[in-house]
Order: sequence, then C-alpha cells, then structure tokens
Amino acid sequence: MKKPLSLAAAFLISTAFAWAQKPAELPLGFEEYDPVSTLKVPEHKLTRSKYPFIDVHNHQFQMDEANLRPLLKQMDSLNMQIMVNLSGRGWGDVASNTKFFNAAEANIQKTDPKRLVLFSNINFDDIGQAGWTEQAVRILESDVKAGAKGLKIYKSLGLNVKDKSGKRVQVDDPRLDPIWAKCGELGIPVLIHTADPKSFWDPMDRYNERWLELKLHGGRKRSANDPAPWAQLLVEQHNVFRKHPKTTFINAHMGWYPNDLKKLDSLMRVFPNMNVEIGAVIAELGRQPRASRAFFEKWQDRILFGKDSWVPSEYATYFRVLETDDEYFPYHKKYHAFWRMYGMALPDEVLKKVYYKNALRIIPGLDKSQFPK
Repeated sequence: MKKPLSLAAAFLISTAFAWAQKPAELPLGFEEYDPVSTLKVPEHKLTRSKYPFIDVHNHQFQMDEANLRPLLKQMDSLNMQIMVNLSGRGWGDVASNTKFFNAAEANIQKTDPKRLVLFSNINFDDIGQAGWTEQAVRILESDVKAGAKGLKIYKSLGLNVKDKSGKRVQVDDPRLDPIWAKCGELGIPVLIHTADPKSFWDPMDRYNERWLELKLHGGRKRSANDPAPWAQLLVEQHNVFRKHPKTTFINAHMGWYPNDLKKLDSLMRVFPNMNVEIGAVIAELGRQPRASRAFFEKWQDRILFGKDSWVPSEYATYFRVLETDDEYFPYHKKYHAFWRMYGMALPDEVLKKVYYKNALRIIPGLDKSQFPK
C-alpha cells in the first residue's frame, strides 16, 4: 500500500502542475483596456439640447474669412442658438489681431449677428513698456464699440506671460487693474481662464488621475513650482475678483474646482461677482450627480453653459449629464475620464438658466427674442 503524500509534497506537485499549464494571457495595459459594460439600464442618448442654448466658451480661429453658413448648420443640429467666439482677436501682434477682429466682426454682420458673438482679447507682448496699459484699454473700448460683448483672458496670463524685464506677470498684476475696471465700467463680463487642473502639478505616478492624459500630452505636465504653485495661481485670480467687485467675471472651467464643490461653494459665497462655466469639466460633474445637482440648484443664477473645444459630437455628453437621469455611461475621451457618467436630471427652470437665461443677463446686447421666456 502506497504511503499518502505529505502536505509539502502535495503542494509541490500541484504547483508544478499549474506551471505546466499554458500561461494565461497577460492583462491588457491601462491604455488598451476598454471593456464593454454588461449593465442593462435605460439610455437616453441625446444629440440636441432640450432648450436652445448659448455656448459662452467656444473658439473659432478662421472666423475672419471662413464661410460661416456651415457653422450655423452645425449649431442648428445641436440646438445652439448663440455661439460666443472667445478668440475674437486671433493671434499675432496688435496690428494682425486688430485686422482679424475687424474681419471677423464684418463676417458676422454679413452672416448672422444674432447668433455669432465675439469677445475681445488682450495682447501682452509689450507689457512693461510705457503706455502699454493705456493702449490696452483704448483697444478694448474700440472693440466693444465695434461689437465685442466681453473680454476673454487666456491661461497664458499667470503661466507664461512675461514683461519686458523677463519677470512672470501675475494674474493680479496692478498694471492690469485699469483693464478690469474698464470692463466693469463698460458693463461687459471677463471670461478668465487661470491655470489648469491641479493634477498637472502633481507627481506623474499611479495615483494621478490624469496620468494617461499626461502621458499622451507630455507638454501639460508641470513641476510643483512651474511657473508657480497651482494654489498661488488661483489666489492671484481670486485677488482680482476681490479687488474689482463692480466687474463681472465668468470663471472658466468652474475655476478648476468642479472636483471640490465644497470649496467652489465657499468661493461663490465670497465673490458675488464670480460666475462659472462648465467647459471641459462635465466629467467631474457626471461622476457626482447628486452633489452636482445640489450645487446647480443652489447657484442656478451663476452657472453658464460652455464647451471649449469645437467638436460637435461631444456636446451629447453635456446634454446627457445635464438633462437625463441615465446611469453609468461613458465619457467621450478616456484620457480625460476613465470613469463613467451619471445624469443630474436638472429641473427645467435650472436647465433654462444654465442654457441661456444667465448668459442673456450677463452678456450685454444678446438677442433675447430667440429664446423662450
């Protein structure tokens, strides 16, 4: 009779047997893994918004010479009634972007001035030279007289704008105070973009939610103090809001606090002249639908619709998060959000304010007749 195997021998034999099997295929890398959900839930894939809307954060870089009729047809397909082109002055030196602005405004007037709107921009190339501030104010006044409905400040202010001495120009640089004050005097809003998501300043490791984005777009990664700490850049922005209470500001990308609505709530209370728009942050709102809905209901008079990059198919995600109560649906860019979205199902009155009522109140000279009461 054979002796029974010892536990140790049995373990060795079973281990050897396992090793002898054909090894399982290694798991896919994070970039490739994209499973199809087996969850069966109601779906409402929207391609048009429930109400006509105003996109207060758009960029069109050929508006000076492009045929704008196809753009209007794309807007119609989304139910977008008014588009605000924040790149009103294009790029280049003052002479070049003045030419762009004038040509774009003329093109709008020829095509459909009720539906296409320009914001002006500031050229910072010569900041620090004598008379720069006065010239910037004069150009702003001239643009508003010619049809500009507001001022857009790019994130370059604070990040890479330098004066003639080579020093970084802070967002709250006193040389800019007359510009903010003039906007208040003219009754136009300032849509301001400061910094980027905080994750861009954080270590690029396995704990960073933006790891894939930073891998695919290496130029977005910053060191902790490049060119200043993230928190300092936002403090500089908030100093501007505090110093100019008579000027209306629209904080782009929800001030980079859509993932910390408690903090954003505190800022809304401190700065009554600060509004927010939702461009490029719908993924943050869609993963916390209950908290987001509560925030939208509380601050319904100070939230505006914005998208940022002009990719018409991506608006569907915004409509679905804002309008439906759908569960567990994908975002349109994995490198922005590898998680799933949930709808907020905003009440109609809140939805109307976000889609158009707030913009009609804040941005002067928009045609209200295009929208329901």
